[in-house]
Amino acid sequence: MERDAATLIIGAGPAGLAVAACLKNRDAPFVLVERAATIASSWHGHYQRLHLHTDREHSALPYLAFPAATPRYPSRQQVIAYLEEYARHFELNPRLGEEARSVLPADGGWLTTTTTCTYRSRRVVIATGYNALPHIPVWPGQERFRGRILHSRDYRNGEPFRGLRVLVVGLGNSGGEIAIDLCEYGAQVAVSVRGALNIVPREILGLPILTVSIALSRLPAALADFLSAPVLRMTLGDLSQLGFRRPALGPFAQIKATSRIPLIDVGTLRLVRDGHIRIHPGISSMGETAVTFEDGSSRAFDAIVLATGFRPGLERLLPAGSSLRNDEPRARRATAIGEAGLYFCGFSVSAAGMLRDIGVDARLIADHVARAP
Repeated sequence: MERDAATLIIGAGPAGLAVAACLKNRDAPFVLVERAATIASSWHGHYQRLHLHTDREHSALPYLAFPAATPRYPSRQQVIAYLEEYARHFELNPRLGEEARSVLPADGGWLTTTTTCTYRSRRVVIATGYNALPHIPVWPGQERFRGRILHSRDYRNGEPFRGLRVLVVGLGNSGGEIAIDLCEYGAQVAVSVRGALNIVPREILGLPILTVSIALSRLPAALADFLSAPVLRMTLGDLSQLGFRRPALGPFAQIKATSRIPLIDVGTLRLVRDGHIRIHPGISSMGETAVTFEDGSSRAFDAIVLATGFRPGLERLLPAGSSLRNDEPRARRATAIGEAGLYFCGFSVSAAGMLRDIGVDARLIADHVARAP
């Protein structure tokens, strides 16, 4: 079956919902499809302890604030409730359970095949998310490890690990919070940190870190890092004493060069200082019960949680050889890409926060679509 759509939006997470609301605000017709049975499916699947690391004032989507009673850093359930209310408020009505399989150029527009039908549209907005597919590395001897190995995607809470020796691999924002959760459930926790790491506090002098980051992000990255360095040292102390290596690039330069967000500390450092979390370097190999690290040390573990991140996985949708089929499309290119009717939202990584960027890019895309013939 073939259907027509002026604009097809793929994905009903925060990015897809924001674009849909912005298009509706401009009376631009669209169809919104979502492969899962619910909107914001990734939020439903996240670990239970998860809270936004960015404050609610800078994390709301266009035209609808978080409820007034929401705390500064909303919980996973509060974010889900907000996104569900967002869809109801704007009557977005996504077509759930419909997965996009391919997006191909056709006759000056786009032909998108889903599990239900084929859409012929002038424009396509890919809003499937920066974290669509789990990245699962493999180490020598991993197949011999007798304990449980799971990706953070499959971690819910620390109850199954109570009293066990657990290694968290990776210290991004998920790894940092999962390590806290495991400690609170009584696990013996260690974290493997492969490389140098930028760490920032969640607040500075009572201000959310995003407020500070947005102000400094208007400056050149090197200057922003220079100005923020003394405050970070004063707030966090000497992190080398805890086993962390200082990277060559500061937080702002790192984001610009690698699209990697620093660890926003929500309590992990305190647990490291108090001896509740041990820091190890990267993994060299695994045995039946022990993990050997790059410094030659070895330690036994009962379970391993891989907080090793995700990939956009755009190769599942876009044609082979496409110049757009890369792992880091920039939503800031939306206008230029939009000349061909193909847009991305939810793939921008900056110091201003991903949810805030989603709102900015959703408006940009909607403005461009509304002006298009």
